[in-house]
Amino acid sequence: MNQAATHASGFVFPVRIYYEDTDAGGVVFYANYLKFMERARTEWLRALDFHQHEIAEREQAIFVVRALDMDYRKPARLDDLLEIRSDISTLGRASVTFFQQVWRDGELLTQGNIKVCCVNTSSMRPAPIPETLRATLASHVRPSLP
Repeated sequence: MNQAATHASGFVFPVRIYYEDTDAGGVVFYANYLKFMERARTEWLRALDFHQHEIAEREQAIFVVRALDMDYRKPARLDDLLEIRSDISTLGRASVTFFQQVWRDGELLTQGNIKVCCVNTSSMRPAPIPETLRATLASHVRPSLP
């Protein structure tokens, strides 16, 4: 399987579809696309040398999904090799909106906007994104995305 990589502005993460990812009809269960996108966001942070467990311990900050808007166009099936493409469309003081797409062989299958908020681990209230992470993410923002 291909390794994760950056593209023009964002990040590409490969995902192989296994039997456990499919429903009774043999297609990827709709909620699993969210898992694939979560993995891609986590691996992008890791590629930028930010590890979520370290942020939680050192900064008392974690990220939670606040909102999402998904558009399912075509199904993925068993054994497909997908590319999860991730970009940042907006970056706020305590939130990041990712624009993510799922591709198979040059064909767009699914896309969505996922807003992730930084919260304090004790209070679970919004908290500023740690400054070093925020500065790194700011260099990847593409405001012209949908």
